[in-house]
Amino acid sequence: MSAPLLEVRGIEKRYDSVVALRGASFTVHEREVVALVGDNGAGKSTLIKAIAGTIQPDAGEIWFDGRLCSIDSPRAARELGIEVVHQDLALAPDLDPASNLYLGRELARPGLLGRLGFLDTREMEAQSTYVFKDLGVKIQNLKTPVATLSGGQQQATAVARAVNWAGRLVLLDEPTAALGVEQTGNVLDLIRRVRDNGLSVVLISHNLPEVFEVSDRIEVLRMGQRVARFATKQCSLEDVVGAMTGALVHHDAS
Repeated sequence: MSAPLLEVRGIEKRYDSVVALRGASFTVHEREVVALVGDNGAGKSTLIKAIAGTIQPDAGEIWFDGRLCSIDSPRAARELGIEVVHQDLALAPDLDPASNLYLGRELARPGLLGRLGFLDTREMEAQSTYVFKDLGVKIQNLKTPVATLSGGQQQATAVARAVNWAGRLVLLDEPTAALGVEQTGNVLDLIRRVRDNGLSVVLISHNLPEVFEVSDRIEVLRMGQRVARFATKQCSLEDVVGAMTGALVHHDAS
């Protein structure tokens, strides 16, 4: 296998007396979906926040595209081509999907009008239409506020925004939580399409059947450390649960 796109080595993070990460490691290769799983308190969200630049680890290294990186802010992560979809989605509910796609990165009108602060809403809507179509996201009316969309459509909007700006890697934190069966299936299809479009995806999920359905590899955190990694097609649900609970110790199918 080629060199990793992302390699996290020995990350440590402590909050006062609580140790969230105890030398955690994690690896993502090009054009793959990697599921990061573990019980509550295993350190998954903390590790993702370190990769996304929202927290600073106390020790360890993050390598991206073969280079040692200092991801000291979300902006630094974005400059590397890393985008995150958090559980709260961070959408502006009163704005339409196109405006949310360009939230914080709005396009200005050409010429003097742009310099005066006028936005190019027509171009943003046109580009958003293309992005949604390319990803297979079905939204009837791009002018409606996202608050009126279904949970699955809101999730798809957040993922589409991340994909639109991510150059290399998308981090998804529980993207199917609180979704129905059909909406969950749509989001899983979207994840596959993102990978097929050339990006890598990190999926945090408690839903192991979904993990097995969509991932290429599975990495398991337990008590702040990586304790196992599997090729999805070469392991069972029992293997992963065993690693999460400590019954299976340090399995490595890298």
